[in-house]
Parts: sequence; C-alpha cells; structure tokens
Amino acid sequence: MLPRIPIAQGIDAAVAFLVDTFSGVTRAGADSMRALLDGFEHMLLLPPPWLFIIVLGILCWSATRRIVLPLFAMLGFALLWNLGLWEPTISTLALVLSATLLSVVLGVPCGILAAMSSWGRLVVMPILDVMQTMPAFVYLIPAIPFFGIGKVSAVVATVIFSVPPAIRFTCLGIQQVPGDLVECAEAFGVTRMQRLCKLELPLAMPTIVAGVNQTIMLALSMAVIAAMIGARGLGGEVWKAIQRLQVGNGFEAGLGIVIVAITLDRLFRGLARLSAGKK
Repeated sequence: MLPRIPIAQGIDAAVAFLVDTFSGVTRAGADSMRALLDGFEHMLLLPPPWLFIIVLGILCWSATRRIVLPLFAMLGFALLWNLGLWEPTISTLALVLSATLLSVVLGVPCGILAAMSSWGRLVVMPILDVMQTMPAFVYLIPAIPFFGIGKVSAVVATVIFSVPPAIRFTCLGIQQVPGDLVECAEAFGVTRMQRLCKLELPLAMPTIVAGVNQTIMLALSMAVIAAMIGARGLGGEVWKAIQRLQVGNGFEAGLGIVIVAITLDRLFRGLARLSAGKK
C-alpha cells in the first residue's frame, strides 16, 4: 500500500508560515478593507431610506429608460424598509460593492496580462479553473487565519470567489477586438500601451462591464455563506433564521437578497448596453 501523500499537512505548514511571516501586511490590509467597507456602509446609510429609494429609482431609469426596473427597485426596497431589513440590506450592498471594487482592481489588470501575454494566459487560466470549481465554503478557511472572524474575512472570501469573471471577461473583450483595427493602429506606429488604452480597452468595455455584472452576482451568492464567518446583512439574517428555525424570517431575508440581486443585475445590464451605445 502506497504511503499517503501529505497534502493537508503541507498546506497547513504553508498557511502557518505565511501567517507568521506576513501578519503585519495582513493586519494593514484588514484595516484598509474594514475602512473601505465601513465607508460604503456609512455613505449608503447617510440619506434617509425614502431618499435612497428615490435616487435608486432615478439611477435605474437613467440606465434602462424603462419604467419596469425603477418601479421594481423602488417597490422592492420600500418593502425591505417596511420589513425592518433596511440596515441589513445596506450592509449587504456595502459588502457587495466593496468586494466588486476589489475584484475589479485585481481582475482587470490580470485579464489584461492574460490577453497581452501567452505565458500570462498559460498561468492565469488554470488558476481560474481551480477557483471556479472549488466549493465556495473552502474559501472561508484560508481567510480566517489571516484576517480572523469578521466582515473583513467575509470580504476576502467573497473577492476570491467572485474575481474570476472579471479576469475572464477582460481577457475575452481584448481578444475580441477586430484584428484589422489592431493592424491599422500598428500601421500608424502606436505603442503597445497606446493601442491598449486607446483602442482595445474602449472596444472591450461592454464585455468588461458584463464581467463586472457577473462578479456582482457571485458576490451576492456568497452573502449567506460569508455570514458564517461574521458577515452581517441579509445573509446574516438568513443564517440566524436557519439556526433558530424561523422559516418566515428566513424567507423575508432571502426575498431581500433576491430583490437586491435582480436590481443590481438589471441595473448593470443597462449600464453595459449604454457603454455599447445601445439605447
């Protein structure tokens, strides 16, 4: 019988080494992420709920030019306000926005690297395959040793889970730029960076925005899972209802996640169409 390969022991030793070596860096990163999350939350809680709902309706109308989405968003968020779930809803929005911002900051450069370099694509794509097939619960495990129990670990786990679409769609959008346009730009003597900034990224922007939309949806899907390590919001309300067998309360919080997800999905689809020049 062959001896068992010590994969778990090796990973535990590597994590322990990284925690001991980079504790100062992770502490500073945790403080920065906590400040980002608190900033989003305070900003969204600053206006009264009725004003927030009106502004959200105007934003949805500007993105879609149709009455359905603004009406749905305003009625949905008014329902959450009526159910006493306003603060959990805002907490969930803050978590999703923070995770999406970090995912875009990390994902777009990685996607550009994968599109511009064959070796970069050879390294990045297998890692994305692993990230997208790994069970979501696994991402909670490495976040806790580095950042502890709390909303910072929830943001980190959410970023790890939701960043692959931002990378893939950025790479795909740049690769789909017509070759004749690239050849025309090169004929005019543009540099590689000028071609990227003035041609490829603008043409790839609708695809990149679609990737951001997918990132938002994945971040929302982590809301309940992230609640297990200290995330608040609607996911925390669902997790609390599960622990107490409160079916009604769990359904209300789950309905809130559905309302937020549909609103953000349709909103960013509208923004994607606007960026593509389609009214």
